[in-house]
Amino acid sequence: MRLFLSAFCSIMFLLTKAQEQYMIVGTYDSPKSEGVYVYKFNSANGSAQQISHVKNPNPSFVSFSPDGQFVFAVHETAPQDGKGGDIAAFRFNKETGTLHFINRQLSGGDHPCHVETDKTGRWLFASNYSSGSLSVLPINKDGSLGKATTIQHTGSGKNQQRQKGPHAHGAIISADNSQLFVTDLGIDKVMLYDFDAATGTLTPSKQPFVQSVPGSGPRLLTFHPNNKFAYVIEELTGTVSVYQYKKRRLQVRERISTMQQNDTSFAGSADIRVSPDGKFLYASNRGDVNNIAIYSIHKKKGTLTLLGHQSTLGKTPRNFSIDPSGKFLLCENQHSDEIVVFNRDVQTGLLSDTGKRIAVGKPVCIKWMPLN
Repeated sequence: MRLFLSAFCSIMFLLTKAQEQYMIVGTYDSPKSEGVYVYKFNSANGSAQQISHVKNPNPSFVSFSPDGQFVFAVHETAPQDGKGGDIAAFRFNKETGTLHFINRQLSGGDHPCHVETDKTGRWLFASNYSSGSLSVLPINKDGSLGKATTIQHTGSGKNQQRQKGPHAHGAIISADNSQLFVTDLGIDKVMLYDFDAATGTLTPSKQPFVQSVPGSGPRLLTFHPNNKFAYVIEELTGTVSVYQYKKRRLQVRERISTMQQNDTSFAGSADIRVSPDGKFLYASNRGDVNNIAIYSIHKKKGTLTLLGHQSTLGKTPRNFSIDPSGKFLLCENQHSDEIVVFNRDVQTGLLSDTGKRIAVGKPVCIKWMPLN
């Protein structure tokens, strides 16, 4: 009997370990936040345990190398010396869950708000919001960052309060690592660049951009798992644009609101995610509504059907993320200083409150990394 219990306990321990992931959280500066935080998240029950944190200024967005050895965090700042923001590189110890500073490098612009690594782990893409520029930084073998090469966007948009100039907000690399998609909120465009992973060079694609509706403010882009469709959240109009992706081109298929019918309040839409199974799409609204719009995705067409809305149970859902198991959606309520953990029904796509909360000051980004 003892042998059976011992074997059973060992199996349960291994199963639990297999369902754990590191969860790396970026934050904005506040009295309750000190930088980048590392948690262990258990996809069996939705619980989280803080492992470590490292102090650094306004690390609002993070990324890591494909092998998990290095973590990169933007410092969303624009110092008065005119040198702009920067990006910090850390070595990540998977055994202890700790981050060790390597170096920091200027991002090539002001207020970098998004960072992405390419599939080879040799290059880093930084979106500089205030200066409206995109930078490519080399990643050295030791994880340190080299000097940025910067592309400056130009133009303006319809909304003169928010679109007096370009505002690069996110850069997403294609699945085959050959094309980069950059959402620019200030000029109402998604910019397309061909990427040469051997040299780190970006050149405009044959389709250099897609123009969104004037005043819409494209903020972030995400791909469907089948890579046939792309979805863009538009902050200023509270809409999602659906694109077909074929032969290295984006073609708009649909534009749909994130708001409830007849709600004319400002959406302040922020983040967008497709479920791992490709059946559902989620989009967050800040403004006064503080909710997540839930859509089903047409299997063949990629178009959306609104299923409903879930309150984020807090204020300012700047970012949210679906855990690797697909069972939980974690919503970062920036102005409530906590992450709310929702159950996600994999059959219906709908969300429900687990009652679990992760207390952290001004959380604004989550990235998942396997323990091993």
